[in-house]
Amino acid sequence: PAEKALQDRAAQMKQLLATIINTNRDMQLALWNDKLEFLGIKPALRELVTEFNTEHGITARISLPDEDPHYTREQGVALLRCVEEGLRNVAAHAGATEVDVILDDNEDEAMLTVRDNGSGAAKLEAAPAGCHGLRLLRERAHYLGGVLRVSAAAGKGTVLTVVLPKQAAGVSGA
Repeated sequence: PAEKALQDRAAQMKQLLATIINTNRDMQLALWNDKLEFLGIKPALRELVTEFNTEHGITARISLPDEDPHYTREQGVALLRCVEEGLRNVAAHAGATEVDVILDDNEDEAMLTVRDNGSGAAKLEAAPAGCHGLRLLRERAHYLGGVLRVSAAAGKGTVLTVVLPKQAAGVSGA
């Protein structure tokens, strides 16, 4: 446009659009997991648990199926996000010294468990009201035909379990 005011407005709009595009790219990169995308769920989970152990000094163990399980991308992302949230909650609320991450797989379903030896229900209930991680994971599991449960007992730790059916999401039992 010939008018200076319109030129300035067009420049502002271009800058805003560039900012939105860059923010979107940054968010996509933050959510991307190379190990999950290229090597599968087992290496991605193993790395996540190892990094958690190193960063937080909490003994973290992982148990994975002997065979490489086959999941859709959505299922793999859901399982990875559940472990991330479970470990985040252990570090922030549990006061735990140990955490176990267990992935069980059979022809019909995948079951993921994150279990700690922390303070249990008291700390879980004290989580800030603005935290929506577990609610979002519950919705993601439900969307995939599964269920997410959290159980906690004071002084006996917390157990986060997600069960995802494989056939409902179009994954063969092979």
